[in-house]
Amino acid sequence: MIPEFPDLGLLHFLNDPSVRSALWIGTMAAMLNGVIGVFAILRSQAFAGHALGDISSAGGAAAVFTGISALWGFLGMAWLAALVLSALGLKRAGERDLVTGVVLGGGLGISALFLYLDATGSSYSGAAVSIMFGSLFGIPGSMVLPVILSAMAGLLLVLLCYHPLLLVAADPDLARVMGVPAAFLETLYLLLLGLAAAISALTVGAILATALLLGPAGAAIHLARHPAQAFLYAAGIAFFCVVAGIYLAYESFYWFDGMAWPVSFFVVVLVLLSYLLAAAGSRIGIRQGRQTPAGATR
Repeated sequence: MIPEFPDLGLLHFLNDPSVRSALWIGTMAAMLNGVIGVFAILRSQAFAGHALGDISSAGGAAAVFTGISALWGFLGMAWLAALVLSALGLKRAGERDLVTGVVLGGGLGISALFLYLDATGSSYSGAAVSIMFGSLFGIPGSMVLPVILSAMAGLLLVLLCYHPLLLVAADPDLARVMGVPAAFLETLYLLLLGLAAAISALTVGAILATALLLGPAGAAIHLARHPAQAFLYAAGIAFFCVVAGIYLAYESFYWFDGMAWPVSFFVVVLVLLSYLLAAAGSRIGIRQGRQTPAGATR
């Protein structure tokens, strides 16, 4: 049982059980997606991350139809797609994108089938909206612990394999020459990417999952000066966007006479603003650096 909190002014929303569940799940989604998103960008596989998030919708729709936990539905389909991409083992970016697009099309076709079955044979009329656009306040508390354990396992694997994963991302050929098990790490990375995309889809919806996976990571890369900073910044930016988004969505109930706006909307808008601010700040810093005389000191 998640403990209640006393009246803490701005933090009064913590007394709502659905908010506490949303914060736990959102926080873990933010941390994992921030870290894995940096790897996705460094490897030029943003499209793969987008595809796995969309494909996971088929698992979410299947979970509603069969009555299993949504987490395992999203995760199972994302991992199945990740294993297909890993088995193909394509190295050239153009080939990867082509195959990823084909797999994405197949996944969306399965998603369309199960969403149709949900609409015609399920009592849950809002399944399509929840799967595609998220319903963070509607996630049951029983799903909190599995999400926490899954995300922590993913983060632990990244910590244990950080340097080899970074080397494979930077130069796969050099990694192979140095004896790094590149094929194994490729598969591990895709499974971690599938895990991050699935939890992101569960949090903000399959269609918007890409924003949480890539937005904070992109902003962090603009701001960071070395890889370790990028991972920390990405996790921090994602955490801020999710927590602030949950708070704004909760408060919007009182702004609009009981018509609360979706959490996903606020999270994605905050992610977009964070990225734009980071990109603008990076450009300003570059221009100032060019204007500074070579021998100048501060």
